[in-house]
Amino acid sequence: MTRGSPSALRVVVADDSVLLREGLVRVIDEAGHDVVGAFGDADSLLAGIGELAPDVAILDVRMPPSFRDEGVRAAIDLKARRPGLGILLLSQYVEATYAHELLGSGAGGVGYLLKDRVASLAELSDAIDRVATGGTVLDPEVVAQLIGRRHDPLTTLTDREREVLTLMAEGRTNQAIAAALFIGVGAVEKNITSIFGKLGLDDSGSAHRRVLAVLAWLQR
Repeated sequence: MTRGSPSALRVVVADDSVLLREGLVRVIDEAGHDVVGAFGDADSLLAGIGELAPDVAILDVRMPPSFRDEGVRAAIDLKARRPGLGILLLSQYVEATYAHELLGSGAGGVGYLLKDRVASLAELSDAIDRVATGGTVLDPEVVAQLIGRRHDPLTTLTDREREVLTLMAEGRTNQAIAAALFIGVGAVEKNITSIFGKLGLDDSGSAHRRVLAVLAWLQR
């Protein structure tokens, strides 16, 4: 366990690999946050989290006993119990079925990153900060796999709308989308309006709904 500054976030970690778990603890410590609990399985996390009052929980997707989806199911349980808790799934795998349920619920403060694709301490630290404040962080590969499970609803979208939709799901702002696609912000806004219309989604103006819109309709 570590002790950081008064503004440090309280973080719990759950990963069955001792090396990866301890490595995460050190990395999070270097990022200036407090690791208040480290667990080797989802059941231990669920049993011990009550007294720890964390701001963020970081979970592997596959943990004992079956090494299938214990982590993501625990994340859904935690989010239902503690809606304000930031959840960051950090795994080698995309568990699409339960990820749809977690990410498509409309709740903010959720992230899903792939371990091998986290390139720096700064990237991980930014993800922790974002989910703690109600934001959403998704690896592009996670987005691609989730979208790839259902093809029919996407047939009404243009190629440009698909590009914008994917970048929205990564959590990018209109300005960032415009820069990535070399188009104007006005064009991005028009595409987003069209996307919401074609998919029957209400653009409430909430930041996390923008990010989660593409995932919410996949539940239907």
